[in-house]
Formats: sequence, C-alpha cells, structure tokens
Amino acid sequence: MTNLLVLGMGYAAAAAGQMLLRRGWEISGTARSQARLNELAVEGFYPIQFDEAGEIQSALRKVTHLLISTPPGAQGDPALKKYGNDIRKAPALRWAGYLSTIGVYGDRNGCWVDEETPAAPSPGRGEARADAERAWTELCNKRGLPLDIFRLAGIYGPGRSPLERIAENRSQRVIKPGQVFNRIHVDDIAQTIVAAISKPPSVAGSRIFNVSDDEPAPPQDVILYASTLIGAQPPEEVSFEDAALSPMARSFYEDNKRVRNDRIKRELGVVLKYPTYREGLAALAEEFKRT
Repeated sequence: MTNLLVLGMGYAAAAAGQMLLRRGWEISGTARSQARLNELAVEGFYPIQFDEAGEIQSALRKVTHLLISTPPGAQGDPALKKYGNDIRKAPALRWAGYLSTIGVYGDRNGCWVDEETPAAPSPGRGEARADAERAWTELCNKRGLPLDIFRLAGIYGPGRSPLERIAENRSQRVIKPGQVFNRIHVDDIAQTIVAAISKPPSVAGSRIFNVSDDEPAPPQDVILYASTLIGAQPPEEVSFEDAALSPMARSFYEDNKRVRNDRIKRELGVVLKYPTYREGLAALAEEFKRT
C-alpha cells in the first residue's frame, strides 16, 4: 500500500492529497489546531497533531512518500528541526517533496527565470525558503532519497481568489508600473505533485519544478477581469505608494519576474488545466455565482 504523510497539510497539499485519495492511497496529514485536525478527518485524511512526536514517528516507520509543506520560521524549517532524524531513518520512504516558492529567485526586474536560474532571494521569507530548500536537499542526499522541490507561484482557487475579495469590498487595484506576477490554480499544483510522484527520478537526487501559469500579468489586470466576471464595480486604481497594504502584501511587490514552467510540461507531461488567470477565474466565477 502506498501512503503519503504530509507535514503541514495546507491548501495546496490537501488538493494533492485528495487526488491521491481517489487513486486509493492512504493519506496522513499534520496540523496544530484542533479545528484543522477535525477538518482533515472530514476530508478523508488521517489527522496527526504536528507536535505528537510519537505518532509521527510511528507513521514514518511505514510511510512510502513524504510531502513537506511547513513554512520556515526564524529557527528554520520546523519539520526538519523536529523530525529530520526520524525521516533519515524511515525504512520504507522512497520519495520526498518540498513545497517552496518562486520567491527564492528574488527580484529580476521583470526578466524571465527558469529552474536553472540561481536562487537570489530578497531578505525575509524568500531567503528562509531558499535556506530550507538547501537543508532538505542535504538531508535527502545523505539519505539517498529522491527529492522534488516545487517552487509555487501565487496560489488561487476555490475560496481563495480575487472574486471573494472583490465581492466583500476587500480588494484594491494597485498600480505599480511594470509589475507582473505569475499565478497558479490549486488544481494545477495538485496535478503537478501527483505527476512527479508518478514519474520519480531514476536516481537519487533533487529535481526543481517551477509550478506557475503561462502568463505573468499585472495585478490590476487580474482584478479588472475578475470584476467583470461577477458583474462587480472594479475597485478604484491606487498607486503602490498610496495603497493600504499589509507588510506581507507589500513585500510581494518587491520582487518582479516572469517565471517559465516548461519543465513540468516536458518532464512530467503536465497539461495545465488553467494556463492563465482567465481560464482559472472564469471557472471559479461559475461556481461563485451558484453560491
């Protein structure tokens, strides 16, 4: 029986888990809050409290696949720090995946990057992700374990899209000349992870995959398009300097790049279900209108 343990069962990891459940896999996932653990059980996963070391150690003795989705903090990756030694000794483990971010490329002044582009993250979250990538790569290399690193673009999907923010008057049409972002629908993240598991590398080592859509686009264009889909008045334009943004939201605008995704298509055979934000938001809008 193939089974997957997800350390940090968040939005994207859960979507991949659902796809594997439908294929007959056993899926365990960790969370810290009781509310989230209850949700995981309802969704068909075996829930494990992240800090229950004994239960995770027991799971690692039989797990065949491991997906790490825990964000690094000031002290590094919490899953690596807490369970790194147990992962090294996991007897049946034959594949690991790590959910990272395109933020590791840093600011490229709007130029294109691909998986061969060296990481050059801005200080902060991108730098922490790059450090975590290196640490997981070192662990897996020493263990002789294949590792796939998925560098995710901005995630959107059901319940997490501009449509909800516009409908609730929580959106802004922020203008920063020349700024573009890549995005990725959660369903396309899920199918990429499953494709990588289905086509593991022939030898131990790490692979890097940019998981992004085909069209980096200005954020204000996305907001305008989303508004038209649900018949809402578009938010007024506001300059980046004057926009009311949280420190985290403002930090996203520090990096400007265009991300190539050719490798997931060439090596994994991925055909994006939503190649641009237009297809993704149009599909979400149909469901949005029915609710």
